[in-house]
Amino acid sequence: MQPSEREEIRDLLKRTAVALKQSDVPFALCGGYAAWVRGAPEPHHDADFLVPEAESERAVKVLADAGLEIQDPPEDWLTKVVSGTSIVDVLWRTCGHPVETDLIDRAENLPVLSVLMPVLTATDIVVTKLMALDEHYCDFSRELPVARALREQVDWAEVRRAVADNPFAAVFLELLDRLDVVPRAGAT
Repeated sequence: MQPSEREEIRDLLKRTAVALKQSDVPFALCGGYAAWVRGAPEPHHDADFLVPEAESERAVKVLADAGLEIQDPPEDWLTKVVSGTSIVDVLWRTCGHPVETDLIDRAENLPVLSVLMPVLTATDIVVTKLMALDEHYCDFSRELPVARALREQVDWAEVRRAVADNPFAAVFLELLDRLDVVPRAGAT
């Protein structure tokens, strides 16, 4: 990512957060930039926010009213905020499930590029990233640096419980065990 592209996505991330925040739309930064705020490498692609499914229409209206360019993709679980070549995804479904307010409520207010905003907990970041793994997307090379960077902030027992039904996530956790990135299941 070129420096100008990085500044463009960072600016769009901030403008999206400020618009949601000023209109009291519940939201949380998630995905790669949430992991970055907590110490992982900066992502080379879009930024992501979660809003509760019940607030999705209001969130889209707020963003449009703030003068942000909105694109409606064919998927019915997100909208895209666009500026130049940068994209911020605003999602109200994740891993096939509606975003509920409890996920947003667990987020912690942290400074992100000088804007105080809710950021998913490290445990929730890892769970949402691992639950996205499937036969169509199973790139451990993107998840390994995140797990390493966040390992001391994550409740690994909770991650194991939350992703137990996803065989791709289970295999990734086994890899983390074998690499001694995280404590083995059952270890204290």
